[in-house]
Amino acid sequence: MSAYFEEVLKEKFDGKRYYPISSYLKKYFGEKTIKLAIDGGFTCPNRDGSKGFGGCIFCSDTGSGEFSSHIEDQIELYKKKWPRAKYLAYFQNHTNTYASPTELREKYYQILEHKEIEGLVIGTRPDCLDNEILDLLEEINKKYFLWVELGLQTIHDETAKLINRCYDYEVFEKAISDLEKRKIKTVVHLILGLPGENREMMLESVKTVGSIKNLFGIKLHMLNVVKGSVLEKLYPNYCSFSSIEEYVDLVTECIQLIPDTITIHRLTADVPRPLLISPVWSFNKRTILNSIDQKLNLLDTYQGKLLG
Repeated sequence: MSAYFEEVLKEKFDGKRYYPISSYLKKYFGEKTIKLAIDGGFTCPNRDGSKGFGGCIFCSDTGSGEFSSHIEDQIELYKKKWPRAKYLAYFQNHTNTYASPTELREKYYQILEHKEIEGLVIGTRPDCLDNEILDLLEEINKKYFLWVELGLQTIHDETAKLINRCYDYEVFEKAISDLEKRKIKTVVHLILGLPGENREMMLESVKTVGSIKNLFGIKLHMLNVVKGSVLEKLYPNYCSFSSIEEYVDLVTECIQLIPDTITIHRLTADVPRPLLISPVWSFNKRTILNSIDQKLNLLDTYQGKLLG
């Protein structure tokens, strides 16, 4: 077994070969910590016409928030299995800083007043973080636990145009810099398997994001074609990966290119089966994750190993 993993990383990674966010949160809060997905009622600048229409081509009508529901219902469900769990409120649907600072302040603090909520997770776009909003996030960050998630998906601007992201990479770089200056923890979303991208392009995105100063976390999504998305209409026969093995092989290399200081929040997709078109096998989330663990063990490798 790799000596560095055995001596330095095994305890930090909670026995896994990568740094799961669950391990970080359990150590931070002292208990299992669960994100509760909520819908803040926001839209998106590439849906309402200010930047574009239709949203990013991979999004469903709900803006990639299919699992969001009422906080009380979720807590009641989770308490049956984890009576002592801690909870973070996850503003997930659409762009959750796309409103006036006044409206955002009201919605954020309303949730933070809930006795069960320890902090916020806010999913947004880099082009929806002006100085007033950044000041609000900085204020919250000083009082509560917070991280912000940015939907980058790819570093390649040609792909960004294809998926209707409606901002270029320079906008993302500014947002990352602004958040880092305010010491706000940031998680970056990348999608593997976007149309037109080969393995080298995907790995380049991972390496570039992994090199960001003080980055808190990364989410790796497998591209799914879902019902109701523009992708379904434009590429009805598109399949991002031909097999679990192909996907697992790519993710295993991605993990080895991510510094071991960065928490990993996701390694595959999570789409309700009735909405899924392709890959048809991707609903087998547990099989995919187990296969990634097995591949890492087989290769006796771990997060960051290829960085030297």
